[in-house]
Amino acid sequence: MAAAQGAGSSSAGPSGLPGSAPGHSSNSTAVAVWEWQDEFGRWRPYRGNVCSYIEQVFQASQQKGRRSGSGLVSSIPLGHADPVLAPYVIDIPSLTQFRQDTGTMRAVRRHLFPGDSAAGQGIVWEWQNDEGGWSPYEMNVCVFLEQARATNHQRVDLGPLGYNYEVDFVAQVQTNKTTRFRRSVQRRLDAPYPVTASSAPLHTGVACSCQQCWLNSGTGPITTRYRHSMINFPNNSATHQVSGRTASVSSSSVGFVPYNKPTLSGARSTPRLNAQSTWALPQTGGPSTGLSASNGVSAPNLPVKMPKPSKVNQALAATPTEPEAVVKKYLEELKGTPADEDCIICMEKLSSPSGYSDACECSTIKPETVGRLTNCQHSFHMLCMLAMYSNGNKDGSLQCPSCKTIYGEKTGTQPKGKMEVSTFPQSLPGHKDCGTIQIVYHISRGIQGPEHPNPGMPYTARGFPRYCYLPDNEKGRKVLELLRVAWKRRLIFTVGTSSTTGESNTVVWNEIHHKTEMDTNLSGHGYPDPNYLDNVLAELAAQGVTEDCLRQ
Repeated sequence: MAAAQGAGSSSAGPSGLPGSAPGHSSNSTAVAVWEWQDEFGRWRPYRGNVCSYIEQVFQASQQKGRRSGSGLVSSIPLGHADPVLAPYVIDIPSLTQFRQDTGTMRAVRRHLFPGDSAAGQGIVWEWQNDEGGWSPYEMNVCVFLEQARATNHQRVDLGPLGYNYEVDFVAQVQTNKTTRFRRSVQRRLDAPYPVTASSAPLHTGVACSCQQCWLNSGTGPITTRYRHSMINFPNNSATHQVSGRTASVSSSSVGFVPYNKPTLSGARSTPRLNAQSTWALPQTGGPSTGLSASNGVSAPNLPVKMPKPSKVNQALAATPTEPEAVVKKYLEELKGTPADEDCIICMEKLSSPSGYSDACECSTIKPETVGRLTNCQHSFHMLCMLAMYSNGNKDGSLQCPSCKTIYGEKTGTQPKGKMEVSTFPQSLPGHKDCGTIQIVYHISRGIQGPEHPNPGMPYTARGFPRYCYLPDNEKGRKVLELLRVAWKRRLIFTVGTSSTTGESNTVVWNEIHHKTEMDTNLSGHGYPDPNYLDNVLAELAAQGVTEDCLRQ
């Protein structure tokens, strides 16, 4: 949303607004809304048809579990609902969305709303971002706004939902209560969300402390002001007081944190991610490039003389390897009867043929062949692994869909460009004992290659060159060297859809966060941030870029 300057107001909503407190209804008719959390900590609802498919599989799994005692299905492939989402799988035990070709993980949650709410009517409220596009509010906010509109309120305070904003229905604007910065808002009619039978309390749009909220990360976004400072907590049910609100951290909670380091043994689900749930304000757009923004946050113009920058040339991706050879290299074929469990890629039993036997043909791998990954020992249909590998950029590496262990050297789909590095004596806030490393990334628009989402189509490159900063100390220099490795492996950027603007076929960051501002961390993109270097090292490790790479 807009530029955040502080925590959300704790004031109550407008008097007379239904659902101001508590945040639930006892209505038994409910709709289910599934949402995923983007890199800025905002919850984004899946479209109605995708939610319908997720809910259908989820409910069918529950009914099957009640009959047989076998429990819930472990994963839901979203490509069955929308071919565009073919790379994505939702891991139900950990409430995580996993992108199979890049390893990207996102938190996912499921909330229930009354059938007569905005969700049940397919009403979505949106705010206008910096690029002029429209971004949806999370569904809790949509419901809250629709209630206010239905009860003839001219203005509503989003403070009860953790946002420092007011929305004026007459002027159709959102106003930051601290900075008074204004954005346009709009109301749009979409497909209704799926009806589901539930005896649980239903959301009506306001923050609450019910089990549904606690187990699904509450109702507010994690501010990007703190998103680089998240830390992992032990699995426990203790509550932490943060930003004037109480949030529970439990073993099933999923927050926005760097990837956990993959474990080589354990459950067949994504490692659970736990974070301090610091609820405050969402932020706008992508990183600053040093130009003044309309919200007043910018990187400084540095009055220092820059040394001549060094240059790191763009490396090409590894020569594609025969998919069958890659799969057979990292999976050993199992003999005898497979275990009585599902293949989490196709959701069919391992004892049954692969669910991708119609879509992926191979003369050397049979649909019923089951393989086990050599290190982590997780098992899948080998044909499913072949389909997953063939759907990616085919760089000769595999990543386990269960524990995310990387086999081989993972490369990405970053377009060609240039990485420049220089240093200057000015210190960053929080690092007064050293100078600063400046990284400048240059990528120009071009035509997508065979490894990109739409080969042959143009892609845009907004906001380049992009300026990034590290402290010029021992750990900062280590991060720099690992970023060089990530750049050579084409892992810093990718071509995809911007979560900020909704623009497709554009160059976007690829889950390795960078600091693009020097003198403030109000946006989450600057300094001081004492945990940033450790966090980015964890993000690099999740992409297979570790200190071992520097010794090679």
